[in-house]
Amino acid sequence: MDLRKLKKLIDLVQESGIGEIEITEGEEKVRISRQGPAGAPVIMASPGMQPMSYAAPSAAPGTPAEAAVAPAEPKGHTLKSPMVGTFYRAPSPGAPSFVEVGQAVTKGQTLCIIEAMKLLNEIESDATGTIKAILVENGQPVEYGQPLFLIE
Repeated sequence: MDLRKLKKLIDLVQESGIGEIEITEGEEKVRISRQGPAGAPVIMASPGMQPMSYAAPSAAPGTPAEAAVAPAEPKGHTLKSPMVGTFYRAPSPGAPSFVEVGQAVTKGQTLCIIEAMKLLNEIESDATGTIKAILVENGQPVEYGQPLFLIE
């Protein structure tokens, strides 16, 4: 695979916000992942080749850098996204949210909707408790396994 194609793929990953992309062309296989050190894309080529890291664009002056230390694990149960899509707190624009912070929920209660490929998927609570935090903003994209709610 030529370097121009690799550069285009790297730019696509950085601009789109996706976490990872894998391309196979005949015998060649390339995987680009944003989970490298300091958010730099990592390219994994065919077996036997070493990973290559590309520097991500630097943050604008005056913006806070990412914390080097991982935050403490929150107490309680974390409900994670079962899919990639767009997170919605309400069934439709202008409608009240399914749940609010401090609200008691039961197992099986709808907490949000994740839109994936034009399908609206209701995400239900897998635990009974109280919503302590909503970890995603309405209308934001979510990744598979991303924490959505903290239930205590």
